[in-house]
Amino acid sequence: MIENIIRWESGDNGIVVLTIDDPNQSANTMNQAYIDSMAATVDRLEAERDSIVGVVLTSAKKTFFAGGDLNDLIATTKEQAAGFFAFAERIKSDLRRLEKLGKPVVAAINGAAMGGGLEIALACHHRVALNAKGTQIGLPEAGLGLLPGGGGLTRTVRMFGIQKALTAVLLQGQRYSAVKAAELGLIDDLADTREELLVKAKAYIEANPAPAQPWDVKGYKIPGGTPATPSFAATLPALSANVRKQIKGANLPAPVAILSAAVEGAQVDFDTASTIESRYLTELVTGQVAKNMIQAFFFDMQQINSGGSRPDGYPKQTFEKVVVLGAGMMGAGIAHVCAKAGIEVILRDVSLEAAERGKNYSVKVLDKAIAKGSVTREQADEILARITPTADVEPAAGADLVVEAVFEDPGLKAKVFAEIEPVVAPDALLGSNTSTLPITGLAESVTRPADFIGLHFFSPVDKMNLLEMIVGERTSDATLAKAIDFAQQIRKTPIVANDSRGFFTSRVIGKFLDEAVAMVGEGIAPASIEQAGLQAGYPAPPLQLFDELTLTLPRKIREETKAAVGEAWVTHGSEAVIDRMLDEFDRKGRSTGAGFYSYLDGQRAGIWEGLAEHFATPGYEIPFEDMKERMLFAESIDTVKCFDEGVLRSVADANIGSILGIGFPAWTGGVIQYINGYPGGVAGFVARAQELATKYGARFDPTASLLAKAAAGEKFA
Repeated sequence: MIENIIRWESGDNGIVVLTIDDPNQSANTMNQAYIDSMAATVDRLEAERDSIVGVVLTSAKKTFFAGGDLNDLIATTKEQAAGFFAFAERIKSDLRRLEKLGKPVVAAINGAAMGGGLEIALACHHRVALNAKGTQIGLPEAGLGLLPGGGGLTRTVRMFGIQKALTAVLLQGQRYSAVKAAELGLIDDLADTREELLVKAKAYIEANPAPAQPWDVKGYKIPGGTPATPSFAATLPALSANVRKQIKGANLPAPVAILSAAVEGAQVDFDTASTIESRYLTELVTGQVAKNMIQAFFFDMQQINSGGSRPDGYPKQTFEKVVVLGAGMMGAGIAHVCAKAGIEVILRDVSLEAAERGKNYSVKVLDKAIAKGSVTREQADEILARITPTADVEPAAGADLVVEAVFEDPGLKAKVFAEIEPVVAPDALLGSNTSTLPITGLAESVTRPADFIGLHFFSPVDKMNLLEMIVGERTSDATLAKAIDFAQQIRKTPIVANDSRGFFTSRVIGKFLDEAVAMVGEGIAPASIEQAGLQAGYPAPPLQLFDELTLTLPRKIREETKAAVGEAWVTHGSEAVIDRMLDEFDRKGRSTGAGFYSYLDGQRAGIWEGLAEHFATPGYEIPFEDMKERMLFAESIDTVKCFDEGVLRSVADANIGSILGIGFPAWTGGVIQYINGYPGGVAGFVARAQELATKYGARFDPTASLLAKAAAGEKFA
């Protein structure tokens, strides 16, 4: 028996306070210690029921409860399915006994209650949450390829009805503040202090001596009805259509399982519904997609956000004043996120009018936030007051950070740095927001190249969470450490790449787009190519995305790269298509109203009919799976080359950068996890790559490093 991690305190009033406090972890999780402790605790509650007035369940940690132990979940194999199912049922049986104790049980939620933590609270008769900044409430399992299998799905369906439970809690895995959770009904009451939590919990117990969950009361009916209710049955096609719209045909089994478990469970009693929930959870846990998503969105994200790429031995820096050079779309967005993070911002452009236009971007963003209720007028005014538009250099005096965001012209970048360097702090971090230009070359234009680093933001800056750090040949470790501190200060996810043309994200996304365009040139129907992209799991179809980026920029990058590598250049099938689109048909993308798509009043109006006329070969097609995997493999193989060439430093950088930066499908867990998790592992990936190379070209040939890992039975780690 593991030592009980649930502390039992009995008061004179007959109220038992149970405090979960795992001594071996900073947060409580559903590990073996919890399982054994909860079982023993409920045994005692049942044995001493007659002397107990009620129960308060709380936590000694900063958070209430962190949920399931993902180390255990990611290691569960299909061969262990029966054991895992029994494990899930055991956890839920104790929570079921708790809610049927016959005495009031109150959850005093003293911090975040996500996933399994909220599921424990939902098994209580009443929930009081601490109204504090760190309190987050929700069931985020769908974002990890799972479903809430600790009773969360079954209980929320019975609390809210199928439709509200699916849309407000389950399918999107929303995270709510304590106030929003109370408005929704996940929480019953709020407290401003930990002391008040216990006071309110005990007050509920005294006022409700014999509560029961609504679903345990005779005559209970699920709000809104079940599939047997004609009015609800009529909404089922729309619910199903919403799930199809969410997954777009991609390999995302969790939303389908959540919908299925909710609908099936609503037609039976609570305990049978709970068993159905466990069966669907077991299917997801033992599948590859959940393992991929857990690896990326928990373990890899945790490594990066905790500063895993930050060099050791350098004091943490907090930035106080930044000068942003260039007030266009990118510069305006960078200024906004810096000001929002509490940093004073000098926004400089060639004229005061241009700089003020850049500040106005923040005005528009904040006005929308005020309308949604996420920001107050006072908070918005404070943010705006931190942004000073200017055409001069003097206001930048003493700035400890420079972020250059002018046009992709090395000469212009050198000019603005030469103007600003003399006035900023002598040790100011010098950052360039470039997406393609080599950082080592740009650093030659400044007097302190060791302090120079690439800061590649993604558009729109206020919505895209990734920040790609590019380390030049002379960039110091101290500078990289500062840059990561900056990223964390403005709440961005920092990945690190070493200098090369296109770095990591801009380089690899080009392989995805090129493969789609090459298929156009081969005569494959464009609509099929777009559908293949969506069903592979990309957030936008490739030709549509190409139009958004414009056709001219990729060709410009291609010609520059071609000139740089000389005879080593290998012609790709996409090149002739892009050249014809630009030179023969003058179709440059959405910004000019004509690209792979046609546009009417700036709105997409379908795939350009000329693609079929000039490129498509009627009746010609290749296997649909080949179309999907050509895109996925093109990016994966080039990412391996990024490791081989020393561009990438860690698997976590590759996985998170590919998902957040270039839309690599979330179900894969990222570009390297896709290789690791491919059927048959790295060896299976290599075999499939060789098959694609035979059919479509040498660009799919696995690298020597891939072949070596496959032969050794290794994976990327």
